[in-house]
Amino acid sequence: MGYLSADLLRGRETGTKGARLAAQYLVQRFRELGLAPGLDSTWTQPFDVTYSPNPHAPSGHGTPRTGRNVVAHLDRGAGRTVVIGAHYDGLGYGGPGSRSPGDSLIHNGADDNASGVAALLEMAHQLKNSDALSSNVLFVAFSGEELGLYGSKHFVDAMPMPPDQVRYMINLDMVGRLGDSRRLVVSGTGTSPAWAPALDAAAEATNITLAEDPSGLGASDHTSFYLDDIPAVHLFTGAHDHYHTPGDDSHRIDYDGLHDVATFAVRLVEALGDDGDLPFTETDNEPQGRRTSFDVTLGVMPDYTFDGTGMRIDAVTEDDGPAARAGLRAGDVVVRVGDVTVDDIYAYMDALGELAPGDATTVVVKRGDQTLKAEVQF
Repeated sequence: MGYLSADLLRGRETGTKGARLAAQYLVQRFRELGLAPGLDSTWTQPFDVTYSPNPHAPSGHGTPRTGRNVVAHLDRGAGRTVVIGAHYDGLGYGGPGSRSPGDSLIHNGADDNASGVAALLEMAHQLKNSDALSSNVLFVAFSGEELGLYGSKHFVDAMPMPPDQVRYMINLDMVGRLGDSRRLVVSGTGTSPAWAPALDAAAEATNITLAEDPSGLGASDHTSFYLDDIPAVHLFTGAHDHYHTPGDDSHRIDYDGLHDVATFAVRLVEALGDDGDLPFTETDNEPQGRRTSFDVTLGVMPDYTFDGTGMRIDAVTEDDGPAARAGLRAGDVVVRVGDVTVDDIYAYMDALGELAPGDATTVVVKRGDQTLKAEVQF
């Protein structure tokens, strides 16, 4: 965590010197853990991307860059392989992905996603010494995730074994904020019926509470595997107001919780047992079928770990945004937007999709025992 999220690496943006230093460090750590190169005799897997600071630039317009996945192999002499991955790239000095677009400060990306890489290394340490592991494991540190899952897409297209030899994939992205709630979001639980009992066993062994999302699609690297018919889950400890800002620094990480998430993932691997096949299930993919880009924003960060009725606000992210102007607060639970009843985050997205800049509507929230109405101007 300390090295990957240090200013020295300048935010680990794909194709930069900071990203190359991070890749070199990861090769060194994998060697120290007693692992072998994951690609014959090679640790790194290069891929080409076209980078543009303008997210609306036409396809192909921009500067060519080379990203590098870092791949390590734990060989158990088995016929099947498990892939465990985490992206190590970040936003550099911000750019179009930053939630602080006016700041030209280093975005160290401690939770996003030095935390996932730290958990990946801890998993490698524990699994290397596990008597319960019967599959081979590839540990993959992806680059290019922040630019659009480029590294994981390339890895799936150029895997060192046929896809039918990959049992499943576990993705670690933003796992450094477990906190006192000990609530862990697991997405992709519907991609195989084998996940449910194994997840329950791992949760019981580590005293972690799960919030499960069956969809195989999401904004992280597990999606690339799901789209190739490989069962895949994503572990995530939740959003926070430092996400994609210069404030995502290492002193805010819950280190005991991070260790527990890594141990949870190891128990999950062990609970999935022998080297047999994991049946793949195509999910309903509700988020993909719903609108995910909008003409308006409320100016809040949703709490993705909330499992009650409504959409809980984790943070008000815009000081002069619609939510702030209407007096909404972190902890408020949105239950209605205009005429739309908000049962969950997807209904909330449906409601936003019906609105345009300049519209005004009534938002109903639960605040403790109170039900409040706020007039919101977009």
